[in-house]
Amino acid sequence: MTGFSRIFIGWDSRETVAYDVARQTALARSSVPLDIRPIKLPDLVAQGIYTREVDPLASTEFTYSRFLTPFLADFEGWALFCDCDFLFFGDLGELEGYLDASKAVLCVQHDYRPKDGVKMDGKVQTSYPRKNWSSFMLFNCAHPSTRKLTPELVNRESGAYLHRMAWATDSEIGALPTEWNWLEGWNEMPAEGEPKAVHYTRGGPWFKDWQQVEYADVWRREAAALDPGFTPG
Repeated sequence: MTGFSRIFIGWDSRETVAYDVARQTALARSSVPLDIRPIKLPDLVAQGIYTREVDPLASTEFTYSRFLTPFLADFEGWALFCDCDFLFFGDLGELEGYLDASKAVLCVQHDYRPKDGVKMDGKVQTSYPRKNWSSFMLFNCAHPSTRKLTPELVNRESGAYLHRMAWATDSEIGALPTEWNWLEGWNEMPAEGEPKAVHYTRGGPWFKDWQQVEYADVWRREAAALDPGFTPG
């Protein structure tokens, strides 16, 4: 798959099993070799790459560090970032068909307005323009607009600037089909088959209060294959 094999998945110390399942299902369904790496905030802090103050409203440890993906990919080629709360049914190799050199980033362009006031383990569910666009981003790392995402900028700019993709023009933000970031509890079930990527944006089966979500049985099987002793926390 020309120019694309690198996957960066957000890692959170409260959701390590979610990362493991996202990684495992991405690898298992892919028709091409994937280079999957976690974005771990403690490592970035230790290296002096990430210096932002702690944001009490941040719902994950990778709320802002996700935008370091192009930097971590040496501003070369294409690289995918996704949240850890994904379950993959589709072949990530298919994303090659969407690569467009004129775009700085590709994403599913949801019009998502969450109904719940809280998500996951009691974190506040906020609403803002382009919400969830940044949860699955296919970066054209060498694009001039993407190259703005240096550690200096990521550490300095506001969450609104980063998540609303103000670092790129609207014409530089390409669209991916909804099935690549299918929001559980929001998007309609497919008429047949499964979405390419299920996103448990409200909360997933690794939390004890989120056992009735769609495809939870599949997620639990994947988790059990990785850790037979796993129980939701």
